[in-house]
Parts: sequence; C-alpha cells; structure tokens
Amino acid sequence: MNSTDIQQFYARHMQLLDGGAAEAWAGTFTPDAVFAAPSMTEPVRGRDGIAAGARAAVEGRAAAGETHRHWVTMTTARSTGAGIEAVSYVQILATPRGGAPRVHLSCVMRDRLVRQDGELLVAERHITRDDRPAD
Repeated sequence: MNSTDIQQFYARHMQLLDGGAAEAWAGTFTPDAVFAAPSMTEPVRGRDGIAAGARAAVEGRAAAGETHRHWVTMTTARSTGAGIEAVSYVQILATPRGGAPRVHLSCVMRDRLVRQDGELLVAERHITRDDRPAD
C-alpha cells in the first residue's frame, strides 16, 4: 500500500466527477461496486447505476448553474484481507456562476479499495453526512 498512490487515485477520481466525466468516474469503481449515501433509499450496485447517478448529479449542477469541487482530506488507509480500508473527510464546495463559493456539504467517506489489473478501484463506498445523524 502506497499512500501516494491512494492520494493520486482520489485526486483523479474526484476531478473526473467534478469535470462531468460520469462514465469515466464510474469506471473507477469495480463492476459490482456498492455505493451508499444518506440521500439514497437503497445502495446503488454496479457501475451502470453509479454512472446513472453521476450523470444526474452533473445535469443537476448544470441546471443550478453551479460548479462543485470535492475536497478529499485527512485520509487514513490500512490494508485488510479484502483490500484497503480508506476513511476520508470530504467537503464539497459549490460555486454559483458569478457568485462566491460556499461549503455545500461536509461528509465522511468510507471506501474499500481493491487493485484490479494494477489499478486502484472502489469496491464499496459508504458516505455519512455531518449534518445528519449516523446510521
């Protein structure tokens, strides 16, 4: 486990999302990945569902006239028998066209990363929001 690899993975991963590359972003998940967030009634399973959610988010930001930037910080990582367990703080900055940036959300992101064909991929993601009670 190399911390620089993990940091570079998250930088690329979030830049894809913030840049609107929904399909490429979904490609950084395993084909059978699980994505769970408080805004979802059920976890999303698989790249197709993750890509659909990302496309909807990109369209929503465009309709709102906002740019979002996901800032992944304070990442800890440890190797397990099932991959790498990574826990990060994530702040989402939202900037409306012609306006000032604001903190949109503050979250904790818990990932299980795995290596496939030498590449890090997200196999599981669980997000909790700081403004909501933990599940």
